Order: sequence, then structure tokens, then C-alpha cells
Amino acid sequence: MGKVVVSEFMTVDGVMEDPGGAEQFDRGGWAFKFERGPEGDKFKLDEVMAAEALLLGRETYEGFAQAWPSRTDEVGFAEKMNSMPKYVVSTTLQNPEWDNSTVISENVPQQVSELRDRAGGDVLVYGSAQLSQWLTRKKLVDEYRLMVFPVVLGAGKRLFADTPEAEALQLTDSRTVGAGITVLIYRPAAS
Repeated sequence: MGKVVVSEFMTVDGVMEDPGGAEQFDRGGWAFKFERGPEGDKFKLDEVMAAEALLLGRETYEGFAQAWPSRTDEVGFAEKMNSMPKYVVSTTLQNPEWDNSTVISENVPQQVSELRDRAGGDVLVYGSAQLSQWLTRKKLVDEYRLMVFPVVLGAGKRLFADTPEAEALQLTDSRTVGAGITVLIYRPAAS
């Protein structure tokens, strides 16, 4: 059985919006102003290489589907992103064109649970603010992997937006990489 893992770049004030600067957010591009260093790069590479599949919201999926198919690199990150199964939660996307893509449009909680149950590795959620918040509310997230960048934006979409109730998390790992970026790994605390 796999895990649903929400993995996000985040600012100190909890903003996850537009870390790469491709979304026309006036404060976007903040993540690339800081070096992750070899340890931070290895963390992201190890994470994607251990993953079984990607689970994405439509907007993130469409951005990735434009960017990744033409990319290559020496370490195999791009090849893994392009070859692994991708599941996109959407009621509007009809014909996904990125290799190995499947649309989930009905019975989403059940389909995500089934995907997790049959996965041999992690099911990674990158970006996908609305989907990540929805998975959190439905208690379908098994682990949060947060790379917290040393910047405060003061505005933008947050991973942990208004929630209907408090949820305790248990810190399972933490480290600092690169230029003061903190990697925090949490799982929901047992009730």
C-alpha cells in the first residue's frame, strides 16, 4: 500500500502559490531566488524516483503537461516525471495528452483511496492548491513534505487555508538545506 504525499514548496507565511513564476502571480518566482543545494536537490530527486504516480489538480496538470514533455536532464528526474502514471482530478478536462495520464472525475475520494491502496510507492501531489486542501479536509493525506523557503510574501494561496477543524500533525523529519531552506516532513497525528 502506498501513501498520498502532498509535497510543496512553501514560504514562511504558508504561501504555496507560483513558486516558479509561471502563473502571473505578482509575487511569483520566489523559490528560484534560493539555492536548494546538493542535499535539497537530492531530496527532490529521491522523492520523485520513489514515487509510483502523480496526483494533480487540473491547473497544475496543464502547466506540467506544457513544461515537462520537452525536458531532459542527466539525473533522470524529467524522464521519471514523463513516464510515471499521472492522475488528474477534474470535471472539465476530457482528453489529457501527457503520456500515461488518467482523469478522475467521479467518486474522487473512493478513487484516490483505491489508487493509494494499489500503489507500490508514493502518490505525489505537487502544487494543486485546491486539490491539496480538499485531500486534507477529506483526511486522505498520509504525509506532508514541505520545503519552507526563507521568504514572507504576505499574500497568495496557502496550503493550509481556512479549515473546518484543527488537525494535529506529527513531525517525522526536519533538516535545513541550501540557502536556509527547511525541509519539514509531517504526518497526521493519531487521533
